Amino acid sequence: MKKVYFLQTCDTCRRILKEVPMDGFEKQEIKTQPITVKQLEEMYALSKSYEALFNKRAKLYREMGLGAQNLSETDYKQYILDEYTFLKRPVFIVNNEIFIGNSKKVIDSLKASLL
Repeated sequence: MKKVYFLQTCDTCRRILKEVPMDGFEKQEIKTQPITVKQLEEMYALSKSYEALFNKRAKLYREMGLGAQNLSETDYKQYILDEYTFLKRPVFIVNNEIFIGNSKKVIDSLKASLL
């Protein structure tokens, strides 16, 4: 399975989608097609952490003062399901590997896995 979760309005996501060979990928734009509980649980099964999937750079994260709170894995899961902006993106799933976020290291690993 090859799938990518991304945000169309995110310049970084668009740039990465142009950089990465997208042949055979199912694309899901998370604002227009929100992730489901089942999809988030599939991501969790690969990453072993809802916190790893959580975007701490989101404007809403700062606005809600979440950095000052002691959030549990259950909290991270619920925030991601409640608001698309809390999913760290893009999220690529390639077979049984997950690539979360836009760091150079993550994108380089993704590209290497597609060779």
